[in-house]
Order: sequence, then C-alpha cells, then structure tokens
Amino acid sequence: MTEQRIALVTGANQGIGFAFVEALADRLNAEDLVLLTGRDPQRVGDAVRQVHGVARVEGRVLDVTDSEAVAALAAELGAVDIVISNAVGPLHPDRTQAEQADVFIDVANLGAQAVLRSFGPILKPGGRLIVVASSLGTLDHLPEELWPRFDGVTLGEVEQAVEDWRAAIHAGEQGWPEWINFPSKVAQVAAVRAVAADRRTQDLADGTLVASVCPGLVDTRASRPWFDDFSEAKSPADAVTPIVDLILADHLDPAMYGELIRDGKVLPWKPSR
Repeated sequence: MTEQRIALVTGANQGIGFAFVEALADRLNAEDLVLLTGRDPQRVGDAVRQVHGVARVEGRVLDVTDSEAVAALAAELGAVDIVISNAVGPLHPDRTQAEQADVFIDVANLGAQAVLRSFGPILKPGGRLIVVASSLGTLDHLPEELWPRFDGVTLGEVEQAVEDWRAAIHAGEQGWPEWINFPSKVAQVAAVRAVAADRRTQDLADGTLVASVCPGLVDTRASRPWFDDFSEAKSPADAVTPIVDLILADHLDPAMYGELIRDGKVLPWKPSR
C-alpha cells in the first residue's frame, strides 16, 4: 500500500474548484484524500455528495479570508501533498468596482496569501502548491511605474502593495487600473513568485512545484456576466485537465517553477525589451 496523499482545494463547491476535486478524485488512489473546501456548509456538503471518484472526498468549511482559520486547518493536517488555491470573490458589471473591491480583494488576494503562508511550510517534498490566477496576472497589465511594487519583492511587500491599492481605490486616487481584476491577478502571481524565490533551491531538489496557473476562458457562473460570446470557452472539466496533468506529472520542468503557466507553457512575467 502506498502512502496516503492529501489534496486540498479552496473555493471548491462549484465551477473550476469543483472540477479540480472531481479530477483529483478520479486520478488519485483509493487511499488518498481530497478535501473540498468552501465557506457555506450546505454547499460544501452538497458538492461532496456529487463527487464519485476513486479517492475519498471530504468537505471542510473554510473561509480563506480568515487567515487564522486557514492556519488552523494547516496545523490540523500537519502535511499536505497538493494545495490548489482557487477561491475567488464575486465581481459584477452592474456594480462599481470600488463597492466590490473589499470582498473581491479579501477572497482572491488575502485568501491566496493566507494559503501560501500557512500551507507552504507543510507542503511535503515533491508536493504541488498552485494558485489559480489568469493571463491578466502579468506585469504588462499594470502601468510600468507600478511594476516595482510587484517585481522581485517579498510576500510581505506584495501584501503591502495590495493594501495600498485597496486604500487608493477607496480614496479615489488615480494611477491604478480601473478594473480591479488586473491588479488582483498581478498580485496573485507576484505572491507566488515571492514565495517561490525563497524556496526554489530546495524545492527543485525535492521535485516540488510552486506555481500559478491560468485556466483560460471558462464557462462558469463568475465569468458569464462579463462575456457575451462563450463559443471558445472551456468547460470547467476541460479547463482543469492540463493543470491536473501538471500537478500529477512525475517529473517537474524547472522552467515552470514559480511561473504563471497556461496550457503547459510559461507566460512571460514581463514584456521582453
């Protein structure tokens, strides 16, 4: 009998997160455990009952905006093999960006930062720590004067940049993109890069992967209000397939470590000069 592997997915009761759970449950072994997490107990329970895979699936109530709760779950588990930070806050085109900013930032950014801080230290050698971002998370989506806030910095500096951006939104200050998805995704990728920079040498020696990923345009409840044409969109199941392939691959390409990956390829962090 092989050693049990533990996988955890945040924001997993619907959409892409649920698709990750289904794919992992199908492709892991019977002795393995997949933790499906979300904020609403009813939705978490309902989602768990819909998964019929090989690995065991358990639901856990987890609000990623509560850093103490994230840390407590990490301490309870002690060690994990796969962590996918997928939780995202709601964003609607019929409301101003400013009035939605706090909830969106708390989930997408503070949530990812909490997962990186708490689960990075308990990731087993050879494990996978993945943050779901998007191709919007490259520096060219920000004004160039903002690049130093996110490039070559520590996780703490990324966290401070996020809070400064939040304050600028509420103060009505100019200089940041109006659409909050741009700074949010860049900050997610920057947080991953910051953590990866500290761990790189040992992780590569152990075959461990820390990375951010872009699933592409996916037909989900969150994306439907923003797009009229879904003819080229992927289903959640199709979107997660190359990412799960990456997660479960036996060998790690060092060129992908710490990077933003889409369909098995690295997206450049900043434009070539």
